[in-house]
Amino acid sequence: MELKIDHVTKKFKDLKAVSDASVKFIPGLWGLLGPNGAGKTTLMRMMVGNVKASRGNIYLDERSISQLGSDYLDKLGYLPQHFGYDKNQSVNDFLQYIAVLKGIDKATMNKRIGKLLEQFNLKDVKNKKVDKLSGGMKRRVGICQAMLNDPDILIIDEPTAGLDIEERRKFRKYLTQISKEKIVIISTHIVSDVEFIANYLVIMEKGKIIEVGKSNELIHSIDGTVFETIVKEEDMNTLEEKYNIINFRNEEEGLVKIRYIAEKPLEKSERVKPDLNDYYLSKVKVVK
Repeated sequence: MELKIDHVTKKFKDLKAVSDASVKFIPGLWGLLGPNGAGKTTLMRMMVGNVKASRGNIYLDERSISQLGSDYLDKLGYLPQHFGYDKNQSVNDFLQYIAVLKGIDKATMNKRIGKLLEQFNLKDVKNKKVDKLSGGMKRRVGICQAMLNDPDILIIDEPTAGLDIEERRKFRKYLTQISKEKIVIISTHIVSDVEFIANYLVIMEKGKIIEVGKSNELIHSIDGTVFETIVKEEDMNTLEEKYNIINFRNEEEGLVKIRYIAEKPLEKSERVKPDLNDYYLSKVKVVK
């Protein structure tokens, strides 16, 4: 299975939200990373058919998704940042309603809803109105509706918004399990959401895809360029102009420990193993 984004561009009047984007998604867990406004959500909305590309095309196994129509939608699960629901619907009623829209027969519907409610710890609130749930519970309901049709392609926008630490752990475990045979795409600007679980990375900035590859290989590509050292707090402004400082922590007596990327390190610096946050911030320009 291959979902191919082929030179896709999307313009909104004078704004080019996505510019000439190309990438081939294969089964596995993909992290779609980029700052807010990078074009991630627009790209995903084109992938699910909610927005039509201004130029280019999207293919599933060499067939245009516009030609596949409902056959493509049957293979798709989507969780946007905000999903709609009737304020008077209970969790169970909402999931049944979505299942009917997806054309799932009653026996399969009840079986899948029961399984998902148990997986995401929602059995005790299945008769409670969705509108009365906490933000984290609503997000879990959203995940359930995206998974109702057991999709081959699962696209999730900012998946852990509103989830607590334990809920995030369970959700990542679940995505890792199902991504062995499915294409799972997680869009986020929070690196920790995909740092450990992503097999592949797509990094966007200003509407363009600037990096694509296996996560471990991309991170390995900056080996030997990440360092830590302690500097005087009064020197920070000057150092930030000369070095790509990834992180910092205040120490005692006016000192600051910094983590930075450089070809030629400062004196008394220790070379450290890079992580995804280092790689991401080495590629994306961040306003300081």
